[in-house]
Amino acid sequence: MLYKIYWGFLALCYSPFFRKFTFPSHIGVPIFTYGLKRVTVKKRVRIMPGVRIETHKKGTIVFEEEVSIGQNFHITSAGSLVIGNNTTISGNVFVTNIDHEYSKIGVHILDQSMIVKETCIGPNCFLGFGVAIQAGTKLGRHCVVGASSVVRGTFPDYSVIVGIPARVVKRFNLETKVWEKTNADGSFINK
Repeated sequence: MLYKIYWGFLALCYSPFFRKFTFPSHIGVPIFTYGLKRVTVKKRVRIMPGVRIETHKKGTIVFEEEVSIGQNFHITSAGSLVIGNNTTISGNVFVTNIDHEYSKIGVHILDQSMIVKETCIGPNCFLGFGVAIQAGTKLGRHCVVGASSVVRGTFPDYSVIVGIPARVVKRFNLETKVWEKTNADGSFINK
């Protein structure tokens, strides 16, 4: 019970710095924040300690309701980035909508322009420990991403996604009502 009081106190302290922070959400002690005035936290969002939240330029981040995030979460945005309702994100996960230009030889990559690609995580998703969601990724509803996967691309609803680079290995078949193996593109394997 004491930890709930402590986390409530932290939420009260941090909430004025956000665009919108809705209670009863709570956030553990962050290690770095930048541009919190462009971050929205809706009801019952739980973020463990060690979070790093950054918005650059006109970037925004929205945590929809009932999002649960493990320790050492890092998220960066220079566009619009939404984490859908009821999504669970394990520890040590990175999510971004930013790539860095690197074509100018002799110029440090961080001194080159940002390339912003729409990134969104659908509702009711689960991201395993150590996942990296790269710029341009679109996860549908109820996607499950295996631990340590590196994800870029568009993935359909009800997919199980694993690997480096990540690919679909299973999907829920709405006709048979069973999780079935798929080809890498997400199409069902004909038996």
